[in-house]
Amino acid sequence: MNSFQLNLKTFIERSARYFPENEIISREPDDSLFRYNYAQYYERVQKLANVLKFLGIKKGDKIASFAWNNHRHLELYFGIPCYGAILHTVNIRYGEKEIAYAINHAEDEVVFLDKDLVPKMEAIAHKLLKVKAYVILDNTIPETSLSPVFSYESLLSSADHTYSFEELDENSPASICYTSATTGLPKGIVYSHRSIYLHASALCFTDVMGISEHDHILPIVPMFHVCAWGIPYAAIATGAKLILPGTRPKAEDLLRLIESEKVTFSAGAVTLGIDMLTILEEKKYNISSLRQLMLGGQAVPKALIDKYSQKHGVPIVQGFGATETSPIVTFFHIRRDQERLSDDQKNEIRSRQGMLLPGLEMKIIDELGKEVPWDDEHMGEILVRGPWIASEYFKDKRSSTSFIDGWWKSGDIATINEQGSIRIVDRDKDVIKSGGEWISSVQLENELMAHPDVLEACVVAVSHEKWLERPIACILLKNKEKGTTNVEEALVEWLTPKFPKWWLPDQFMFIEEIPKNANGKYNKNLLREIVSQSILSSPS
Repeated sequence: MNSFQLNLKTFIERSARYFPENEIISREPDDSLFRYNYAQYYERVQKLANVLKFLGIKKGDKIASFAWNNHRHLELYFGIPCYGAILHTVNIRYGEKEIAYAINHAEDEVVFLDKDLVPKMEAIAHKLLKVKAYVILDNTIPETSLSPVFSYESLLSSADHTYSFEELDENSPASICYTSATTGLPKGIVYSHRSIYLHASALCFTDVMGISEHDHILPIVPMFHVCAWGIPYAAIATGAKLILPGTRPKAEDLLRLIESEKVTFSAGAVTLGIDMLTILEEKKYNISSLRQLMLGGQAVPKALIDKYSQKHGVPIVQGFGATETSPIVTFFHIRRDQERLSDDQKNEIRSRQGMLLPGLEMKIIDELGKEVPWDDEHMGEILVRGPWIASEYFKDKRSSTSFIDGWWKSGDIATINEQGSIRIVDRDKDVIKSGGEWISSVQLENELMAHPDVLEACVVAVSHEKWLERPIACILLKNKEKGTTNVEEALVEWLTPKFPKWWLPDQFMFIEEIPKNANGKYNKNLLREIVSQSILSSPS
């Protein structure tokens, strides 16, 4: 066989050659839509490579993006790694400390940023050690203290429109992404051309996302978070129509795009899925074009799956993964022998995180290191290895506790059934250890969110003198004006037939908002602090 290097350049070269007229659409800050095609996109990517040369960027240099999901950010996705440099997608939702840490730790030399994010960058610019230039992703440069600063469009307009991308070693780094920094400083993961190529190819499998040239793809998941789950790479590899939601998209902005652009596949956080469903209950949007809506970041409640399926005919799908895994490890799949099941039974399967993708290895081990049986009862931690699974953190001593003998220890607790489909029970740090037994906060949350009065629910552990830990349920009601009178009794009544009595929360706290981390997941660390302080300050 030929020794052929797996390079990202082959994706854009293919889409530009075979699907030059297929569209890329980007929502602008003023809500208008910018449209161009793959041929024009490829030309701008080549111009970007010449801009990098002008800026003095060398192979192996790191370049930061600080941007929303838009067409210019998409140009960085390919222009930077195909040039031979390394793209660092900085999480714009980090606090100032984490942003400065990530840019310094990665040793970024240039920052490409959206105009509306300039104030956030100005606040930390004096802390950045290696950054030698800033490029505003716009036609104009706002008044700013950043220096030296360039306009992206001005640089592109004066650049040559052709560039010959050379073949790179497939194991050379293409991008860096940092974890969500829920506890401690964020940890960096380096993705190679090979790992991104293989992961994107796997997403196109029919039994995974099934992305093809026929699709209209809307990646809601931020492009600064695990390369938007690899979806932009798969979309461009296949020549799919790609719709980018732009600056600060709200749930209604997304619904408008789904309707107007006839989106067939979209992916984003569970919390946004909840927000969109809330709007759909009040306003009419046609989302029937969706063949799948993928929700992630946390386990998807079956009640949410049922509502999308029953009211809108949209199948919800999910999987399992993390920054360390590029991220997709498992994916929901209806097997051939399950096709004749009822819709409710199929939705039950959709509430699981699914089967392992081809090319990867996974095991679930108990506290003694033994693999758990495939009985969907025994719980254990998920360990994974494979060609798009990280082997270490970038310049970080914490690698030794997360990567053991080639396996990545996920910290996620799961069961696996006889067909090899996993169900995430909890994070190891979030499972409630009460009286020597484990209580799944995820299962309690899913059932609470199935109650008609509950919009969101988050269950956390609090210390208990006798049982070590006990569950407390934090509830966000759909109708806050209705009040909480009798609601707690109703929720206890709702949960009682579904769980052992000792699983039931000791207390229900009704709150105005459930805190979320930089990636839209429930921030249980912060919520535990809030709950503990509330309990301490309550009169005994």
